[in-house]
Amino acid sequence: QVQLAESGGGSVQTEGSLRLTCDVSENTRSGYCLGWFRQVPGKEREGVAAIYTGGDKTYYGDSVKGRFTISQDNAKNRVYLQMDTLQPEDTGMYFCAADRAPGCLKWWVLRHWKSDEYNYWGQGTQVTVSS
Repeated sequence: QVQLAESGGGSVQTEGSLRLTCDVSENTRSGYCLGWFRQVPGKEREGVAAIYTGGDKTYYGDSVKGRFTISQDNAKNRVYLQMDTLQPEDTGMYFCAADRAPGCLKWWVLRHWKSDEYNYWGQGTQVTVSS
């Protein structure tokens, strides 16, 4: 059972920055399909960034392109989400989700924003951006 733990959330003002961390309980060098999702009450969960830890493939949601950067540190079994130029609409609970390769590679390239595909989820970390 893979365990994921998010940290780094908080409250910032518009145009501020935060870096979220997702700690993975297993060796990420072995390859995980990992996504960052955010959710606001009453809205569907939205995928914001995704990465394959066994390579360098990344994806970004249209609303965060150019502002958010996803990266990995396989020595620490961590994935980061650097969030810059934050806007009030970025407010939400941020979750990391993962699934193991090679199985996840059957769907991840085309369906990396499909939250139902990921088998493992963290508890989330709250991000609040105030104007």
